[in-house]
Amino acid sequence: GINFDAKVRRTSFEMEDLFLAHIAGMDTFARGLKAAAKIVEDKFLENVVDKRYASYKEGIGKSILEGKEDFKSLTEYSLKNGQNIKIESSHIEYVKSRLNDYLF
Repeated sequence: GINFDAKVRRTSFEMEDLFLAHIAGMDTFARGLKAAAKIVEDKFLENVVDKRYASYKEGIGKSILEGKEDFKSLTEYSLKNGQNIKIESSHIEYVKSRLNDYLF
């Protein structure tokens, strides 16, 4: 169920106030549903996750997922390739900004 928490309080206590609060609540849920549908339709989050974990589709990342690596092999890999390992930003500020675009 949905609870809009509409109750008599503050200076908004007339039936009309509660009625309008319910309408505003339903409008908010509707906007959220439309935004969520657009996010799914655009595959926005799917693309974010795919990009974030792209390194697990090949090379050492894929080998880790396949269970072929252990602590010893990863230590050796790190010592051998440490200077070539590139740590990439998750660009979370961009993701949050884009999510706000969907909402507003």
